[in-house]
Amino acid sequence: MALASIVGLGDPRLVNLAGKTPIIEPANVVLIGVRDIDREERASVRDSGIHVFTMRDVDELGMRRVIESALRQVTQHCSRFHVSIDMDFLDPLDAPGVGTPCPGGVTYREGHLAMEMIADSGCMCSFEVVEVNPILDTANATSKLAVELALSAFGKRIL
Repeated sequence: MALASIVGLGDPRLVNLAGKTPIIEPANVVLIGVRDIDREERASVRDSGIHVFTMRDVDELGMRRVIESALRQVTQHCSRFHVSIDMDFLDPLDAPGVGTPCPGGVTYREGHLAMEMIADSGCMCSFEVVEVNPILDTANATSKLAVELALSAFGKRIL
């Protein structure tokens, strides 16, 4: 809902909250790893101009090509970008502590590759992790993975 509001979709009271609509042009937004969208949202997302890479795209193209394409897209009109990791985008086997787990998500390694490539771009200016639910987590696995992904996004390297 927050993303919808800032790209000009949804309730006018939220969409116009900042006095500018849209706050972010939909063409400057990329979603990666999408695999479960509400039926009502599909048409809105499809028609919005937001660039979407589904899990099928990740499977067919590989995470490296998806991230390269996403980085080209978001830096076409912007020199900096924000990253929001919804931990639901990971497979529940790696991130069980989320509110809406959905099988078939991004793997542990694909998530790290994405964050490492984002760090390599040098264009990330802000970062957030959402959708971690400690009550549903197993041995704090999701929270630990969220921290590891954040470290990769901020430049932590193997060597």
